[in-house]
Parts: sequence; structure tokens; C-alpha cells
Amino acid sequence: MQTIHLREDFIKLGQALKAAGLAESGVDAKFAIQDGLVKVNGQIEIQRGKKLKAGDVIEFNGETIVIK
Repeated sequence: MQTIHLREDFIKLGQALKAAGLAESGVDAKFAIQDGLVKVNGQIEIQRGKKLKAGDVIEFNGETIVIK
């Protein structure tokens, strides 16, 4: 499990995947999200601009990321 600490009020989903090292680029993050491979709080999320706040949990490719 990885943790991303917020510097602002939120982080966008695509940015979080890149920050966690699970997507090499914004394009990779975009396709993974559009293909329905990413879950936020247990629900499939298809908006890469989804704003994540403290307490949100991302699941992708067998990895879990917690936003703090």
C-alpha cells in the first residue's frame, strides 16, 4: 500500500497514478482510467480529472493507494 500526501486540497486521479509510479505518463493514466481499470473507493472511475481528497483509496493493477 502506498500513501500520497496532499499539498493542496485535492489531487486529480491521473496525477495520483503518476505520483505513485503506477503510470509513466498522463497518456498511460488516461487509457487505464478510460478502460475501467481504476477503482476509487471501490467503484470503477472513468474520469481522470476526478478530484481525490484525504481518505480516498485508489486501486489499480493490484496496488492500493491511500490519499492523506
